[in-house]
Amino acid sequence: MSRVTDVRMFFQGFQKVGKAYVNLQQTRVQDKLSNCSLRKVFDGVQTKAEETVSNVLTKTKGTFRDNITPSSAAGATTSAGSNGSILNGTSPLNTPVDSKINSATTSNGAVKSFHYDSTSGPITANELRKAMMKEKQKKMSGGGDGVRPPPPAPRPPTQVPRPKPVVHASANPRLKQSLSARSRERKVPASRAGRMANFGSLAVGLGVGAIAEYTRQALGLKEDSGKNDNTLLTEANAERIVNTLCKVRGAALKLGQMLSIQDNSMISPQLQNIFERVRQSADFMPTWQMEKVLRSELGRDWRSKVKSFEDKPFAAASIGQVHQATLHDGRQVAMKIQYPGVAQGIDSDIENLMGILKVWNVLPEGMYAENAINVARRELMWEVDYVREGAMSERFRELLKDDPSFYVPAVIEELSSKQVLTTELIEGLPLDKVVDLDQQVRNEICSNVLRLCLQELFSWNLMQTDPNWSNFFYNPDTQQIALLDFGASIEYDKSNFVDKYIRVIRFASQGNRQGVLEGSRKLGFLTGYETKAMEEAHVEAVMILGEAFAKPEPFDFATQDTTRRIHKVIPTMLKHRLAPPPEESYSLHRKMAGSFLLCSKLHANIQCKELFDDVWDNYKFS
Repeated sequence: MSRVTDVRMFFQGFQKVGKAYVNLQQTRVQDKLSNCSLRKVFDGVQTKAEETVSNVLTKTKGTFRDNITPSSAAGATTSAGSNGSILNGTSPLNTPVDSKINSATTSNGAVKSFHYDSTSGPITANELRKAMMKEKQKKMSGGGDGVRPPPPAPRPPTQVPRPKPVVHASANPRLKQSLSARSRERKVPASRAGRMANFGSLAVGLGVGAIAEYTRQALGLKEDSGKNDNTLLTEANAERIVNTLCKVRGAALKLGQMLSIQDNSMISPQLQNIFERVRQSADFMPTWQMEKVLRSELGRDWRSKVKSFEDKPFAAASIGQVHQATLHDGRQVAMKIQYPGVAQGIDSDIENLMGILKVWNVLPEGMYAENAINVARRELMWEVDYVREGAMSERFRELLKDDPSFYVPAVIEELSSKQVLTTELIEGLPLDKVVDLDQQVRNEICSNVLRLCLQELFSWNLMQTDPNWSNFFYNPDTQQIALLDFGASIEYDKSNFVDKYIRVIRFASQGNRQGVLEGSRKLGFLTGYETKAMEEAHVEAVMILGEAFAKPEPFDFATQDTTRRIHKVIPTMLKHRLAPPPEESYSLHRKMAGSFLLCSKLHANIQCKELFDDVWDNYKFS
């Protein structure tokens, strides 16, 4: 009980402080308004309002004499017992009316005359309200004067000409992208101070939310408390995180999107759900802010370089938003415009977000978060460089030009810069939205995604490492997968990493546990001084992941229990790991995990061993 008493006293004190603050602010506002030149205007408006109320809502204490007159232009004189003012704290509803009302205009244009004996005393606001109710009842029952005003003649509806729709030649409603229902127009905080203020508000909000949740749990006011006992990751705090990240965008939102493409063996399901909502609902910047970026990057005459341009984006992501435009030659293009201040705020955004996660102990111990963040910081610097991304896009376009399963849109160089990237407009469905297609099509999609993943690493040593499913669009008409967003493309060292890594995968596919252990030491996953428990946990995790490439029959991702089995060894690995994994593995495993999760989501049943064996048979070691 002492804890409950302390909590109750804390909130009582907090309430008193809040009331004192509100009263102080109210006093200051009244002082400002009392000396304000607009006060006369307010008083005039209030006086006029009092006259109008008195003319319509009047109740006599004496005798009413009603008659209908044909005149439609009679005056009404009203005098108030006191000229109360809202600014002085009095209300016209509390001011008695002591007047002789000669006439009031009715709804049908006639004038209804009243006689009031002022000797019977003033009329109060309560009496006025009662009179209003009686008059309303008379009208509804047809009583009173026995004359019901004719209903006003219906006004003809205003005909508003509908704008003629603009139809683009390549537009396909079934395949056109659109903003998330949660997305909304909000200014991007471009300054470092503005972005820091948003994270500061988030930290305070999370604290208040956690205290409120703890209080509910302590007092037994929380329903289904067993569902989620975490006082931080509540629904209210989840909404705070989503709202803040979607507002500031940039590096913090990108990290949230990266963490959403994970399974719950690495992060809690509540945190994963938060980042999944973040992945789907970035906000977009207002038109004036968007035009400011375009003028700076493409010149003040940028609109003359296109035939048409849609001011509202059809997609919004962590780094920028995408608009549809038409070139003078009729080609449809997508213009990706970077949010202002994102590139300059990468370091501060990451530090602010990770600071909040660390304070609230959200990330598991032994995760070596600092190493992961350093890698993410370097990759984010690449992603905000649209010149580099355009060059990577052209490299992949050349590599895949003869592959009928994939398509990479061409870059429009004359409309591209460091913060603007323009490419051909593609049509299709994001891969996580093709779940309703038939099994054969889904199997083909997943087989091609895995084949591309292996080909990128082992054939080209160049991989697009962002597994965001919105970077892959399937077009049912062409049966191709369009690839987007090459900002996170990374080249891997063949002799020092790729050669060693493919051997480990080969050992896992053969069931060679000792080979996996020795290969992992050469790659740097293990130091050689780990405990036996750590070595066994690491080898077991690799063997589980290698099962897809070990079985000759099709691997059924719908029934696999990889996530559950990996989850069992993760605690041991986090507890006994002596060194962080090699830097190359962060981006590589993010991409491979995303590919496997996609196959699981689409319930793919495909030949994985055949895909890897083909790569192994054609691999050339250094």
